[in-house]
Amino acid sequence: MTGAAFAATLPAMRALLISSALAAAFVAMPVAAQSGCPASPQSADDTAASAPLVPIAPEAAPTPSPLAPLAEDSPWRTRFEAAADELLPALQSRQPDRWQPLLGGHWLGATEREAVATLLDDQCAAFASLLAAPGPIERRILGWSLPASYSAADRAAIAARPEAEALVCWSAGRGGEPVWPRTAAEADNSADRPYACARIAYSMRDGTPSWRAFVERG
Repeated sequence: MTGAAFAATLPAMRALLISSALAAAFVAMPVAAQSGCPASPQSADDTAASAPLVPIAPEAAPTPSPLAPLAEDSPWRTRFEAAADELLPALQSRQPDRWQPLLGGHWLGATEREAVATLLDDQCAAFASLLAAPGPIERRILGWSLPASYSAADRAAIAARPEAEALVCWSAGRGGEPVWPRTAAEADNSADRPYACARIAYSMRDGTPSWRAFVERG
């Protein structure tokens, strides 16, 4: 082939190569990405390929405190139940004027407001199934398990405090028995969770009940 003939065929060859590359990329695209939802985490092979050349020893992670259902006889239980009964309909409405006051009102910063609104509008996130659930919604109120080393006096002092926190989690039931978070790290409202959670901080200082919810995304 002469130089002139080769130069004449270059545009056609480039177009063929580009179209072939695009076709291969489309075939390799995960189904989740085509549906608009985030793809699954990287495979082990992908992770290994992106590993640093010099191995770095991982730091020892602290053992997370396990969660446990709030005791039926806890003096806080009815308070958290009432707060959860008010919070879920407000979140389901997606109306900021309903859920913002429960998440801190004017104390809730613009960044936090936008993050919660984005989470509630995300059709791939944990709250999506709750917002459109046609059937009953399961609920669990979870507290942090105290270490076995705590004495009876330590436990009594904690129970007597004028404030408490709990995680309220809901599940719309995706078949089978509902699964609940085992640690606070698992209550992060990521898209692959079969439940959605909110943290509620309750206070009874000076005999005045008040609470604030926190909806976070890991």
